[in-house]
Amino acid sequence: MNSKKSKGNPWALLPLGIFLILFVGSGIMTGDFYAMPVLVAFLLASVAAFMFNRKEHFNDKVAIFCKGAGNKNIIMMVMIFLLAGAFSGVAKAMGGVDATVNLSLSILPPNLVVVGLFIIAGFISVSMGTSVGTITALTPVGLGVAEATGIPVALVVGAIVGGGMFGDNLSIISDTTIAAVRTQGCELKDKFKVNFLIVLPAAILALIILFVMTSQYQVDLTEVYQVEWMKVIPYVAILVGALLGINVFVLLGGGIVLAGIIGLATHSFSLLNLITATSDGMAGMQELAMICIVVGGVLELIKHNGGIDYLLSLIKSRIKSKKGAEFGIATLVSVIDLCTANNTIAIVMAGPLAKEIADEFDIDPRRSASLLDIFSSCWQGLIPYGAQVLGAAGLAAISPMEIVKFVHYPMLMGIFGILAIIIGFPKLKK
Repeated sequence: MNSKKSKGNPWALLPLGIFLILFVGSGIMTGDFYAMPVLVAFLLASVAAFMFNRKEHFNDKVAIFCKGAGNKNIIMMVMIFLLAGAFSGVAKAMGGVDATVNLSLSILPPNLVVVGLFIIAGFISVSMGTSVGTITALTPVGLGVAEATGIPVALVVGAIVGGGMFGDNLSIISDTTIAAVRTQGCELKDKFKVNFLIVLPAAILALIILFVMTSQYQVDLTEVYQVEWMKVIPYVAILVGALLGINVFVLLGGGIVLAGIIGLATHSFSLLNLITATSDGMAGMQELAMICIVVGGVLELIKHNGGIDYLLSLIKSRIKSKKGAEFGIATLVSVIDLCTANNTIAIVMAGPLAKEIADEFDIDPRRSASLLDIFSSCWQGLIPYGAQVLGAAGLAAISPMEIVKFVHYPMLMGIFGILAIIIGFPKLKK
């Protein structure tokens, strides 16, 4: 490979620039960062990718695009997304979310109500694999707590957002975890263990801060919550099965069947409703699946035209050590998340480049996957134009900026992520 080719071609990155201009520009102009659909922005960017290098036959470009779009990791990721969506849809339809909330609130000491809401949000988010769904489900509960106790609404909601991000970052069925693991080539359970060790101190410190800030309030929760233990079982089974190393397809397929059986046994839905819930759950993941396919194709064209080589050359010229490479991965995914306001898309976009950097500097895939998830989730929980904070603010009828200052966990997650890079924690065995 000659030196010119190894340095790549910066113009090949034009499609990414167009995507950012379309997505971020529309957000700035309209004040709504979700005004421009991500998929539409990427499709328009792909036009630029196809127009690049006019000497190459168009059919050859199509073949290159399809090669990237049909990459085995992309397709496997799509299938896992669909199964995860189906599981979440069935589990929610049979009452799993309400059962989990009621179970958590029934065992919650009144003086630890806000601390408990963080823990509940974490558990539900780990179980459901979605911070947005968790925040949507729990924010109305948090509003009731704030009204009954006099604790500021922004503080209570901030605790819920923080807990949601904690669980989403670690969940075995979260789209961010799936994307990080598939792009880096490691096992779900291994990424979970490394990730958990890095963020656990951040979660503990966030709980301490919440306890100190709410200890002055008198809380008396007298409502009796009905607990349906059976409906919590599918979530627990998914978590335990993942930690035991069960194949993710078997795990999610079994989870769907288990949730379906429990739903039918408890008369939570009929067989037709079960089928509908499965379909709706998968439908909720279809846009994300299509985005992954299009991104895979566009990135393959960019790679073919020298864009990835240019980025690697640029980053490597500024990286002098393994720690520098880890900071490079963290910075890369952070910048993309700040631009796209979507941590999953940030990981899908940064993943291939992060893999190249990790291979070059001998960074363990478990660690690179953890860094991608940690730093994308860190910023996603803090940006006031992200779905998590925006959704919570809308439900609570307050400004997103009021919530951000109380979302302690994502701040601490970023800090402990940086410390993990500096001190090389945790030490990993080959």
